[in-house]
Amino acid sequence: MPTTSIEKGIVLYLRFLMAWTFLYAASHQVFDPSFTVVGFLSHTKTFHNLFAVFTTPTLAPITTFLVEYGHLLIGLSLLFGLMVRVSAAFGILLMVTYWMAHLDWPFVEDTTNLIFDYHAVYAGVLVYLIVKHAGHVWGLDAWAQNLDVVKQHPGLRPLVA
Repeated sequence: MPTTSIEKGIVLYLRFLMAWTFLYAASHQVFDPSFTVVGFLSHTKTFHNLFAVFTTPTLAPITTFLVEYGHLLIGLSLLFGLMVRVSAAFGILLMVTYWMAHLDWPFVEDTTNLIFDYHAVYAGVLVYLIVKHAGHVWGLDAWAQNLDVVKQHPGLRPLVA
């Protein structure tokens, strides 16, 4: 856990940046009734067969819902510092998935990015936030950890630790 005020400031800064990243993505998805993952996932290259499954008429609405509200919940969690461990883990999963979806081996999205792009950087920042217990830095995880329900049910502790 960060101990100096500079380190706490950096952790808070990175947490807010990642919160904004997810909330901004959600703002274009949740409030746009025409948003669907089909357009994006139908153009994948390296792992096309993997992602094509999620563009079927049966799975596309479910995948779209999970993406738009996943972005929203991850962003809110990071913003308020509540259950950061959980939201950051799901954020890492999303970033790795997006990296794979953008991959046109050995390039990512276009010839500007060789093997890695900003999705790998975002995933790294989210790992850092987990390691540094970012929800305890001016966040609600420190408060939630002291709730009676968490104290009485130790299985809940990892959610806010």
